[in-house]
Amino acid sequence: ASCISLCAFLIISFFLPPPQPAPETTEIDVDGGIDQDIFDINQALGLDLFEGDIKLHGVRLHNCFLSWVQERNSIIGDNYRWPHVIPYVLEDSLEMNAKGVILKAIEQYRLKTCIDFKPWEGEKNYISVFKGSGCWSSVGNMQMGLQQLSIGANCDRIGTVQHEFLHALGFWHEQSRSDRDDYVTIVWDRIQSGQEHNFNKYDDKTSDFLNVPYDYNSVMHYSKTAFSNGTEPTIITNIPDFVDVIGQRMDFSEYDLQKLNRLYNCTSSLSFMDTCSFELENICGMIQSSDDNSDWQRLSQVPAGPNTDHTNMGECKDSGYFMHFNTSAGIEGSTALLESRILYPKRGFQCLQFYLYNSGNENDRLNVWVREYTSANPNGTLRFIEEIKGSPETYWQLHHVSLNVTSKFRVVFQGVRGSGLSNGGLSVDDINLSETQCPHHIWHIRNFTHLLNTSPAGRDGIIYSPPFYSSKGYAFQVSLYVNGTTDNPFNLGIYLSLISGANDDHLQWPCPWQQGTMILLDQHPDIRQRMSNQRSVTTDPLRLSESSSDYTWDRPDKVGSEATFPNGTKYMRGPGVGTSTFLTHERLRSRDFIKEDGVYILLTMEDISHLLSTEPSVPPPLVTTTTFCADNPCENDGVCVMVQRAPVCRCPAGDNWWYMGEKCERRGSTQENTVIAVSSTISVFVVMLIVTITTAVCLKKKYKQGRENKESLTLEE
Repeated sequence: ASCISLCAFLIISFFLPPPQPAPETTEIDVDGGIDQDIFDINQALGLDLFEGDIKLHGVRLHNCFLSWVQERNSIIGDNYRWPHVIPYVLEDSLEMNAKGVILKAIEQYRLKTCIDFKPWEGEKNYISVFKGSGCWSSVGNMQMGLQQLSIGANCDRIGTVQHEFLHALGFWHEQSRSDRDDYVTIVWDRIQSGQEHNFNKYDDKTSDFLNVPYDYNSVMHYSKTAFSNGTEPTIITNIPDFVDVIGQRMDFSEYDLQKLNRLYNCTSSLSFMDTCSFELENICGMIQSSDDNSDWQRLSQVPAGPNTDHTNMGECKDSGYFMHFNTSAGIEGSTALLESRILYPKRGFQCLQFYLYNSGNENDRLNVWVREYTSANPNGTLRFIEEIKGSPETYWQLHHVSLNVTSKFRVVFQGVRGSGLSNGGLSVDDINLSETQCPHHIWHIRNFTHLLNTSPAGRDGIIYSPPFYSSKGYAFQVSLYVNGTTDNPFNLGIYLSLISGANDDHLQWPCPWQQGTMILLDQHPDIRQRMSNQRSVTTDPLRLSESSSDYTWDRPDKVGSEATFPNGTKYMRGPGVGTSTFLTHERLRSRDFIKEDGVYILLTMEDISHLLSTEPSVPPPLVTTTTFCADNPCENDGVCVMVQRAPVCRCPAGDNWWYMGEKCERRGSTQENTVIAVSSTISVFVVMLIVTITTAVCLKKKYKQGRENKESLTLEE
């Protein structure tokens, strides 16, 4: 019996397939693994737009219209500026991820400029953002009522949205400036036939770049291969170091902001409150409190650390300062208070960001308070916000603290000496305060240069974040391809996955409408000048897996694969959704993404289900709007508009000429009308003369006949 059982077991084992390893987590590229710029997207769709992404209201691209453009400044005049608060509508046709990204782009405008946006409430002119074919916009406020701006498929990147809104605010492309030949060389024989007009420039009599230098970093600049007939660059920068910089779609550049703020006379930005890197001796107006028994010191180094500040990392001689509270002296419980200048909130929520270096003891702590001033407490009342403590480290660490202040206030940093031996203390640097939402989580990756130099491309080069939880309780994780995938090496690839968590039995599945945003932080000391790179993905509960009938965002233990944390704990990881072309290594080194040999990835996962319907539920008061046709059938520069949903040609006219007909196919002029009028008058005169003569002859003949009849009658009598 045992022999038979053994034989049966061997026979069955022979025919059974060998045990398979756990399947690897699949990755889904939201952009198909192709780094497509705005102009690549639009060309692939067959769009023939001015300069690749500018809508000219149905007028075809020919010499007549190009002269119309060149009669205006490259940054348009006063009549075409928007008010500082721009009404807008997010049409329901937009993809959900795009809606969330647009709102994030609007927050960047608020943080860095005086331009604000508000939902449309019946104002005469407003921007209607919709999912059209491609990414495009008009230039400036066209005073036409509803003005469309398209954020189509694959246009849902924050830099792309900023680019199109800058067009709407009145900006043309950077390389169309009159002085561009001093900075770039256009290689005309590499440009696709028929696309040469996209590289026209404006002369200095009609263009205005607001006395701002040429900007290779501009979010409005073409990429090096724009409209290329092959793979060779059509634009070569005269300074070779910038050849891989032009065409960035990360964020506004410093000069982009200068031009926008000058055009709209901005003296301050809306949600920015304060920044301080302690380079000046006045320490940004901060004060040392008298309610303590110690002080903060402005230093450039401390023997126990830090050796340098965070701003300059010791690269600039005779600069590089931070504030330090010494915990190696004094007694346990000694405190030092450093207070900001008085600040005036507008929004009721703030995010405080700063770098902390702890070279003291694990019991030393930094407390963050706010001192609030009200009519009831004119001298201010302290309110505790958060305590920060931890083991001493040999590097600067980034921290975010959320505030919710509604009255004028000061931020208070309180250093507290703990128990135990300390050789150093607490140091703070690069403080930023803004009325924005703080990121939910921070992923700090250290020794990043070593990872770049040693990690292979592909799956063996992936590093995984710790597990994080969203505010709704979903567990998630981020994976980073340090040296790219095998198909896209020398790029950072980034993906977000849901993972099994403690709350899974109590959550809704498939996961509905959670937007995950992954930001690679540009560690510039001033938050207004950062050009961070970010991508967002949204959990569509109806999205199906590409290889099966499973829902992509279903429970990880249902659609995921087994994985193991560094401590040996096993868990399930769902499909990763993101991009293999997150950032090229060239751009990675072009900004302060890597600082102190580390990078920070800021993570947020938020519920955006309230954006499912964003069009006004009740129509605002009726306003007169003009909607232009998608295609223009009109001839002779006629403009096609929609009237009661039907296309109608508005024909051009001059002082002594005009076009007419259903498609503006016939021309008229004053001279022709004069000839017609004179001819008509003569014709009428001749006709009337003939009628008059004929009538006279007839009457005379009738009279003569009547007289003869009378004479005949008399003779008979």
